[in-house]
Amino acid sequence: VQLQASGGGSVQAGGSLRLSCAASGRTFSGNNMGWFRQAPGKEREFVAGISWSGDSTSYADFVKGRFTISRDNARNTVYLQMNSLKPEDTAVYHCAGVSGGSRWYVSRMAHEYADWGQGTQVTVSS
Repeated sequence: VQLQASGGGSVQAGGSLRLSCAASGRTFSGNNMGWFRQAPGKEREFVAGISWSGDSTSYADFVKGRFTISRDNARNTVYLQMNSLKPEDTAVYHCAGVSGGSRWYVSRMAHEYADWGQGTQVTVSS
């Protein structure tokens, strides 16, 4: 499946952004999806994930209570609502997908995701 992330931009601390990841190609509804981010000079890290059914979600501790992941299988799109943004959230955000994932478990491991989007830049100023 091909993934296209969008919605990034520049905001001030405390602001909000909503990222979208549109999928095309093979069936999206059966894919578990995740958001990862990579800041300059840092390794890629897991942000949030959602199972194919939406029954299970997972969040990195540093975004709990601020970010919300959701999906609309009818639109082949997964979203990441980001509130209360902090300068340390500045990074390139990538969406990723894996087919055949569990309905009840969402992996946080990047190597378990087969499909990746090109990323969208999020910049948060203080």
